[in-house]
Amino acid sequence: MRFLTEKERILQGDKMTENEQIVLIADDEEAISSMLYKVIRSNGLQAETASSGEEALEKLQKKQYSLLLLDINMTGIDGFEVIQRIRSRNNPIPIIIISGRQEDYDTLYGLDIGADDYITKPFNPVIVGAKAKALLRRNNQQGIAKSDYIEAGPFRYNTSTLRFFKNEEEIILSARENALMKLFLDNVNRIFPKDLLYDMVWGDTIVDDNTVMVYINKLRQKIEDVPSSPVYIQTVRGLGYRFVI
Repeated sequence: MRFLTEKERILQGDKMTENEQIVLIADDEEAISSMLYKVIRSNGLQAETASSGEEALEKLQKKQYSLLLLDINMTGIDGFEVIQRIRSRNNPIPIIIISGRQEDYDTLYGLDIGADDYITKPFNPVIVGAKAKALLRRNNQQGIAKSDYIEAGPFRYNTSTLRFFKNEEEIILSARENALMKLFLDNVNRIFPKDLLYDMVWGDTIVDDNTVMVYINKLRQKIEDVPSSPVYIQTVRGLGYRFVI
């Protein structure tokens, strides 16, 4: 049996991520959240949960999801504010509101600020599953921007045009910087030894031993607020580098 190399595992992980349909469920009622989780899983989709609006926004900053099932009546940041913050970041994730509110105003307001559909409690699990799959299917058919972008923290990378942005301001990268940045964005919080970065970005090209460090410093100059005290591209002493959001 041949075991996968670290490089092969990373590349295979990229393909798995691209094909996964992960639904984020945001509801502060544990019973409702658990039921929705089971509904989504029974429909052949992956699911994760968040127990507050704050937690949902934090997860959406760190990871790309295919669909958000969102309760409106949450303590702290309510569902309406979550939608507004998501759309203000130009995040195109499909959103289905699930709420106990029955008023037409709430339905219209939710749709007006960026939700894609609305289901009221008590809900029929079959209807929830059908609506979730239909919205995901429609979203994939339309080829919306989600498939063209990688987002992490203040960063956004267009995989079609190879353009890179921080806080919606474009940062011009060289070809090698671009490859490094794409690798980091695909593997947030993962530690990369120097020799693995060298192998994945430069391949068989023969370069100076300090090349990786030079390019890391170049990236820091472009994306860090204070390059001498990097926040995003961190050195893990004795191990390598890690991209952190």
